[in-house]
Amino acid sequence: MSIYTRTGDNGTTSLFGGKRVLKSDLLVETYGIIDELSSFLGLLIFYIKNKSDKKDVTAIQKDLYLIMGNLAGARTNLNPLDKRIAQFEKEIDLLENQLPPLSQFVLPQGSIVSIYAHICRTICRRAERNFVRYYNSQKSKQKNFKSILSYFNRLSDYLYIKARQYNKNKKEEMRV
Repeated sequence: MSIYTRTGDNGTTSLFGGKRVLKSDLLVETYGIIDELSSFLGLLIFYIKNKSDKKDVTAIQKDLYLIMGNLAGARTNLNPLDKRIAQFEKEIDLLENQLPPLSQFVLPQGSIVSIYAHICRTICRRAERNFVRYYNSQKSKQKNFKSILSYFNRLSDYLYIKARQYNKNKKEEMRV
């Protein structure tokens, strides 16, 4: 089977179940941003040295595929998102106690792994904003809205604290 089908040459794409929508559809844009986030998380994994962190970020990529599938219409079980949110919160609390308290904004710079974590954080926030825009445009509301929105919100917090952690080890955190 060929990677190209030519079915999208008219500016449409197929959702789960065969429904065709414009490639500019807000839903397609939303899961396109989530796909972009997953790709940048793959780049982040390349630079992470800690095996446990690599495993955690890979699990996040799998979560994102569940979310994309759900948005595209597949019947995916999003119950694991609540458990992951709790894991994010536990890790954030742990790291906040280890890092210097913040009294200024942190610039997204320093070590390469920190910079990529910041890039992932900003893409996550864009996905979150787009998801809210998509949700609010729907007549029949997405039933998993709160789980998905909470997941993106906590994931961006998690990526922020990880970016700080990766700079702490190199003493490269710059503040405004």
